[in-house]
Amino acid sequence: MNVFLSELAASKLQKLAQYLLEHWSLKTKDQFIEKLTAKINQVSTQPHSCPQSTEFRGLYKCVVTKQTTFYYRIVTESNEIEIITFFDSRQDANKLNEDIK
Repeated sequence: MNVFLSELAASKLQKLAQYLLEHWSLKTKDQFIEKLTAKINQVSTQPHSCPQSTEFRGLYKCVVTKQTTFYYRIVTESNEIEIITFFDSRQDANKLNEDIK
């Protein structure tokens, strides 16, 4: 299945990559991107391999690292997967509610 990012997810991913580069290192950013790519490949071939979200109906939750999770949905009509948002697990969970609305 084709995987694409929502505008919100693309924006958050860009900010996350910039943060890793500025506050950690290029190596850390590259390692994160490798893990993310592996998870995206996983959900593209096995869309039901991640658990369904208990908070948000119709969404799946994919843990990339212990700090970062992405939420996605399967768009059956177009045979695609849309990554809705990225979430830092250290944040207030109410922020996630605002993203998903």
